[in-house]
Formats: sequence, C-alpha cells, structure tokens
Amino acid sequence: MSENLFKHIKVGRMDLQHRVTMAPLTRMRAPNNTVADLHPLYYSQRSSRPGTLIITEATFISEAASGYPLAPGIWRQDQIDAWKKVFDAIHANKSYVYVQLWALGRAAFKSDLDSRGLPYVSASDVPESTNNPDAPVPKPLTVDEIKEYVKNYVQAAKNAIEAGADGVEIHSANGYLLDQFLHENTNKRTDQYGGSIENRARFTLEVVDALTEAIGADRVGIRLSPWNLFNSMEYNSNIVAQFAYVIGELQKRAEAGKELAYIHLIEPRWTIQGNLNNVITADGSNDFVRAIWKGIFMRAGGYDRELAIKHTNEDDKVLIAMGRYFISTPDLVNRWEQNIELNPYNRATFYTPRNPGYTDYPFANELKSKA
Repeated sequence: MSENLFKHIKVGRMDLQHRVTMAPLTRMRAPNNTVADLHPLYYSQRSSRPGTLIITEATFISEAASGYPLAPGIWRQDQIDAWKKVFDAIHANKSYVYVQLWALGRAAFKSDLDSRGLPYVSASDVPESTNNPDAPVPKPLTVDEIKEYVKNYVQAAKNAIEAGADGVEIHSANGYLLDQFLHENTNKRTDQYGGSIENRARFTLEVVDALTEAIGADRVGIRLSPWNLFNSMEYNSNIVAQFAYVIGELQKRAEAGKELAYIHLIEPRWTIQGNLNNVITADGSNDFVRAIWKGIFMRAGGYDRELAIKHTNEDDKVLIAMGRYFISTPDLVNRWEQNIELNPYNRATFYTPRNPGYTDYPFANELKSKA
C-alpha cells in the first residue's frame, strides 16, 4: 500500500511505523487520581499495532493543578508506580507513549479543590460562565505561583520519564490553564503575563523551555486549539496572530537546535461548545500553521480514513490523532489499512467509572470469529 498513512516516520526519538496516533482521551476511571487495574489492558489493546504512538489521557502535574476526582495525576510516587505498569504494557507491544501534562485552572470543579483546601485559579478573575451570577470567580495566579507551576510541569515530566514514558505533551488547549493565559477573554492581566500577544504566550513558552531543558526538546510535544470554544473560551480577530506568534517562537527554537517532537492542533471544523453532545463547526483554518512550523504536525478532529490518507499524502510530516474511534476500535490502524469498518462508539460510557465501554470493544478478528 503506497499511502503515507501506513509508512514509517521518525518523530523525536521514536520510530513510528505509521502516522496514526491515539489522541489524549479523558476517561474518568482513576480513583484517587491514580490509574487503576484496567488501565494497562486498555492502553495495551490500543497500542497492539507495533510502532503506534499513544498519548495518554490528560494527567495532572500536581495536586494544585487538579480538580477532577477521577482523572489521573503523576505527582505522587504511587501514581508514578501505577503509570509504569501502563507504559510497560505499551512498550511490550513495541509501541510508544507520551504523557499529556495537565493543569485545569478555572475548568476545575471548585468543590473538589475546596475539599482539598486548594485555591480555584486562572489567568484572571474571569468566571467560566459570565452569564451565571453565581459562577465561582477564580483567583488570578501571582507571578510566583506561575513560576511554581512551571517547576511542577518540570517535575511531572521527570516523573513521566522515570516511569518509562517516551516523552510528554504539554496540554495548552481546550480552555485549561495554559490556554486561559493565551486567550484575550480569559486573560485580563496587565503584568508580564498579559496585555499583549507576547505576554499572553509567556507562560506556555516558559513551560516549553523548562521541559526542553529538563528532558530534551525531542521528548516534548504541545497541543494547541486556536478555534476552541470549550470551557467558555472565545476567539476573535487576533486569534491567528496569537497562535502564529506561539508557533513562530517554537519554530525559532527548532532552528536553534531545540525542535519539539511535534506540535498538535485541533482542527477548526471540529470543536465543542458547552459539552461533548454539542459539536459545532468553527470558523477559521489551521493552514497558517504549516506556513510557520516546519516540523512534525499532528492534526486531530473529525478525521475519517479518506481524509487521513489525503492529508498524510499531501504533507509527509503530518500525523493524524484519533480519539473517539480509538476508544471503540482498539485495532483502528489495522482496520484502516484493510479498509474494515470501525466499531461504533457509545458516548454514554466515555466518562463512566466502570468497565463497560472501556476494555470490552472487540477487535475485528473477534467479530469475524463470531460471524
């Protein structure tokens, strides 16, 4: 088969055997913020095609960065030990894994933070819902607190590498903390972290530079979402300029010998507003990215087999990240290669802390044997 989608590509320190990656997918099955007994099987199933890159579900860098009780973290030793079992399962398949590093900011459940005695924070004192007078108002992070977050990103990255991960992905998308600094509607600061395109990008770029220094640029990726409306985000006439600046800074670093493993963008034609049941088509285009960034470009959102083949044939440095259908189809890459229909997904089980909808989706050969 001649399609680039199923051909080898070098990404950072990894030798991927195809261009399909598993997107980071929050599943809310990690009690006490720790991955559980079924996680190794879940990830093993989806890494069964050798040479696959798995990006883990978003993972809290610290307790202060958390705010969902059933999402995993990687700041405690028991969490690190639990993740090691997952990474070992992926590596047993000769596949690769990056940990997506996460801080919630104002997207956190304030009740969860309150129960831990932790502050509810953001870039500025802008509530997530400006239409709700009872919405909690986040506390703007101080400069010292921002510096502490950068240190926590570094420690989380080191913890991931200690546990055996091949690298980390910085979650600077979807209305979470770093994204709250990038967008004008959530960043009203007047210090060095707000007020201009350059200042709004400062926190994200400080994290990039700190992780590059700590574990190497070729073990770091970053996810961005210029067109995102999730978590009450907005976009305006400056949005392309804002993200073009960030990506331009990443390209400058690449030209100086510190090229990230990849950048990862969510397509504007697939975004979510309010909740996952309200999928909308956003205006705009990510075409500006390729005019700036010359490295590996991971694209996510709304892909089917035909479009994935088209985009990887048009650009030899494109990867395609699949989410919902990787939940339902653990052998997705093999099925695409053989042009076999994918399993339908059950959205009702995406975030339920039980096994149905987690490790019980069939492989194609299981369906064939039952036919």
